[in-house]
Amino acid sequence: MTSLDDPTRIPTGVSGLDDILGGGLTSHRVYLVEGTPGTGKTTLSLQFLLEGARRGEAGLYITLSETAEELSAVAATHGWSLDPLSLFELVNQGELDPEREQTILHPSEVELGETAREVMKQIEELRPSRVVFDSLSEMRLLAQNPLRYRRQILALKQFFASRDCTVLMLDDRTSDPNDLQLHSIAHGVISLEQAARDFGAERRRLRVVKMRGIKFRGGYHDFILDRGGLTVFPRLVAAEHGAEFAPKVASTGTPELDELLGGGLMPGTNTLLSGPSGVGKTTTAMFCIRAALDRGERATYFLFDEGIKTLLVRCKALGIDLASYIERGVLDIQQIDPAELSPGEFTSRARGAVEKSGSTFICIDSLNAYMQAMPGEQFLLLQMHELLNYLNQSGITTMLILGQHGLVGDMRSDIDLSYLSDTILLFRFFEAKAEVRTAISVVKSRTSSHERSIREFKLGAGGLEVGEALRDFEGVLSGLPSYKGDTALLQSSTN
Repeated sequence: MTSLDDPTRIPTGVSGLDDILGGGLTSHRVYLVEGTPGTGKTTLSLQFLLEGARRGEAGLYITLSETAEELSAVAATHGWSLDPLSLFELVNQGELDPEREQTILHPSEVELGETAREVMKQIEELRPSRVVFDSLSEMRLLAQNPLRYRRQILALKQFFASRDCTVLMLDDRTSDPNDLQLHSIAHGVISLEQAARDFGAERRRLRVVKMRGIKFRGGYHDFILDRGGLTVFPRLVAAEHGAEFAPKVASTGTPELDELLGGGLMPGTNTLLSGPSGVGKTTTAMFCIRAALDRGERATYFLFDEGIKTLLVRCKALGIDLASYIERGVLDIQQIDPAELSPGEFTSRARGAVEKSGSTFICIDSLNAYMQAMPGEQFLLLQMHELLNYLNQSGITTMLILGQHGLVGDMRSDIDLSYLSDTILLFRFFEAKAEVRTAISVVKSRTSSHERSIREFKLGAGGLEVGEALRDFEGVLSGLPSYKGDTALLQSSTN
């Protein structure tokens, strides 16, 4: 037998779950997997058995609620074959025969004992290393009595342990939610949940309720159920990650913007671009990304608000040929649908961009749409806190785009991320000489002594043009800026 002091850990076969468990499950123990119908219990258990089969371990699926044909159909939807596994149905045509003297469908103590004996018989004959028992709700109905039910489950637990089996017992939570008998009996408990939203795909999440003898990552973790099985996205803890990097200031590609920032962009920091719609936030970020790509860096752009084709056409008109960078594999633009994406999956994509693709420049466009993927603002702030800390500690240059409501006047944002931002670039429209123009200023920088002036900037075929510092500006922070100074303004495109 395996002791808790030196446990033998076995992988579950579920991507991300072993990370949460710190390496996998302790072998030769009984675990409870609970969740309402449709949460993914059957799929998870099949992945568990198939992982054992890949490692040369015998697997047995004992079903009281589904037929072998139904299980095979479920496996086929994921592209799996259950041939390496043994399937045992405790409900079959023979047991439904009315001529039989007894049937396990009669909820009596006799039939409960018969069910348990059939299970033990299969274990003795097949000697499996991994077992799935589906499901405990039928055993509960047969027992009728909570004491009898508990005694039978304890007997099965001891029997499995004596046969060196690692067992997943599935429960559909149809009993009293306050009944925690199974929690006290099982060595570990994994709970699966799903919640339908008013719009978009349902959200699924997983929580390890308890796991004796091992340290696991608590809390909820998002997961998806798709072709190929469950994929779990462990909740990001920034303190567990970090990398050595050289904090050397890098240019934005525009000397005047570098001056405004106090030198440029610092690796390991994030910059918030805040302003009304159409003021030039996305395009400014793209010019900064192009400068990074030309230095030999890799970049990932998470695009929430517009289509990729629209972005490519718009940037090409400004002299940025993104297609060439994409073809060379140094720029990855990912179109994100916030209605279909869970926060955990997005965090996983960001980690993949850094750890797998080698990106050193990340842009999220925009935080307004990203917020719609979250269940609430307070969770967005916590999620962004961990994500930004992770990116900073990994030496990534991050740009965050945040749109503000309205075009002029008192403009507000859905969220306040100013305290999480290392640098804040503020964009505003202003009126001068009967024209609507745009201004840019740096209102915060943790890494440099930035310029506190306001500069005009203009986007055109020649690129990003930033003018000299403008004096005699009024009303910038109030949202109604006007310019009455003598410094020459940038030439209008109509001149």
